[in-house]
Amino acid sequence: MSSAPPLSLKLLNSMNRTGFATALGFAFELSPWVVERAWSERPFASVEALHAAMMDVLGAASLEDKLALIRAHPELASKAAIAKQLTAESNAEQASAGLDRLTPEEFARFHDLNAAYSERFGFPFIICVRLNDKASILAAMQARLAHDEAEEIAEAIAQIGLISKLRLLDAVTD
Repeated sequence: MSSAPPLSLKLLNSMNRTGFATALGFAFELSPWVVERAWSERPFASVEALHAAMMDVLGAASLEDKLALIRAHPELASKAAIAKQLTAESNAEQASAGLDRLTPEEFARFHDLNAAYSERFGFPFIICVRLNDKASILAAMQARLAHDEAEEIAEAIAQIGLISKLRLLDAVTD
């Protein structure tokens, strides 16, 4: 979804930590620490290996770091999303699922589910919107309200993994 020219793995593998984190910081919503911590695993043989190293960083991260990453994500179909005040990646992803074109009823349903979810878990609902549509997102929001906190943190991290992988596949060439 990035309009920048693709980054090559060769170039990324040659970058210093700061350049690497700056170039790929978009992959994990406002959380370049994930990318920066994966830098030491270079060289990466493929985009998949690059992403796997980043997911290993997430797997080893403290609960506090995981929660900070989850909380860095915007609410789906929020007023900020409708006003296009999110990161470029989040704006494009939400638009891809039609979340920028909700009826007043749909907007109210998203608002109510976001509020219930946030009250229950203390962080925003996260789903890879590029792999879903409005109906499947609403169904997942409703179903995941029944999870316990540990299940939902794990699911949020898994969804962040899908989001970040798609972002990397869009931006990096082998």
